[in-house]
Order: sequence, then structure tokens, then C-alpha cells
Amino acid sequence: MSWESHPPSASFEITADEEPNETLLVGLSEFGLAGLTAVEYLVEHLSLEETGHVTAEQLPTITPFENGKPRHHTRLFSRPDLDVTVLVGELFVPVWAAGSFANAILDWTGDNGVEEIAVLSGVPVPHGPDEHRVFYIATEDYRQNRLAGTDVPGMGRGFLDGVNATLVRRGMDTHLEAGVFVTPVHAQTPDVEAALRLTETIADVYDLSVDTGPLEAFAEEVGEYYAELAARVESARESDRPDDRMYM
Repeated sequence: MSWESHPPSASFEITADEEPNETLLVGLSEFGLAGLTAVEYLVEHLSLEETGHVTAEQLPTITPFENGKPRHHTRLFSRPDLDVTVLVGELFVPVWAAGSFANAILDWTGDNGVEEIAVLSGVPVPHGPDEHRVFYIATEDYRQNRLAGTDVPGMGRGFLDGVNATLVRRGMDTHLEAGVFVTPVHAQTPDVEAALRLTETIADVYDLSVDTGPLEAFAEEVGEYYAELAARVESARESDRPDDRMYM
């Protein structure tokens, strides 16, 4: 059988110049790119510095570049006086590689004292205007420590898969506090309104000083690049994509 029909297991390696902070915020390349847009915006407007990156083997990868300068597709950012480290993942991770990717993150965070992980994610589900908000799926300790007193509602019913499922499952079985913030996304890329909702929510939950006003201009700046990135996600085989009807 060919590689295309039965891809091998992928492997990932994390290289970091500094230890991460106690909290890891994650945004990945998914439909709508809302989570990715949000974390990139946080990196720029919190003046975070690159502290590490992730490499992938046995997986079709991309090497992004800007002004002729290449960069790693998945990078870590932090700042000495901030309690969060941000993971920006521009590489689309297919479902069959999601477990390996998530476990690589979990092994690294476990070895470096990370106490909680939060993922910012957009989901392409049918929704009405009243559902233009952010919901959570989180372990009990994450809910108690981060969400008590907030107005973020829990997602009603459904299931997680891919990277998010692996991260939350580890949180259910260990002392790791894990949460996924999800919001409905539309077909346009990036979905700026969805990214704005995620950014405002995470800034509120983590008490981050972020001016979300310039977010739309920021998204327009990288619009062409994001459109190309979205095309790669859209062109992924059906079996490589996560289920897009996981929430109700």
C-alpha cells in the first residue's frame, strides 16, 4: 500500500531555549484559523519573544517565510514577566498525527513544570446569531481555578477529537489542568470576529492587557498568507480532518 493511503506515525520534537511558564496557551491551524489568529495577535501585542519551536518528521510540512526570512511552522513564545507561554502552530496536523503531536507537547510540558494548558479553537458548525460566543470544555480543576466567576458557558454536548481530545484526556487522568475554548467559525478565513471573541475571552480569563481594537487590521495584514494556509487545510483529505459536527 502507498504512503498516501496508509501514512506512518508522525514524530515531533520540541526545542526550547527557556523553560515554559506555568500556563501554555495553544492556537493551531484549523478551519477558520480563529485560534491561530488569536494567539498570533497575543504574541504581537504582548511583545512576546520566540523561545522555542517544534519540528515534525514523517509528515508533510511547511516552512513559512516573511520578507525572505524563513521560520519554523510551530513556535513557542513567552516573556519573563508574564505567566503564560504561547504555542503558535501554523502547520495543519492531520487526525492520524494528532495523538503524536499532543503527546509530544504533553511530555515536554510534563518535564518542564507546566500546570495548565488552554487551547483556542474555532469549530465550523451551523449556528445562529445567539451562538456567536465562546464556550468551554474543561477539566474540573481548570473550571474551578480559571472559570469560576466568569460568564463563559460550558459547551452543551458533543465530543472532542484530535489534539484537543488528547490534551483534555490527559488532564482528566492527571493533575494537569486542561481547557478548550471553542467558538463557531464561518467559511471566510480568517474569521476575524471569531478570533476577536477568543482573544477577548482569553484576555479576560488570564487578566492579560490586550487592546483588541487593531485585530481586524492585523488580520487583513496577513490575509493573503492566511488564505493560502486555509487552502492547505481545505485540501486535506477527508480522513485527515477532524469531525466538524462534534458540538451541539
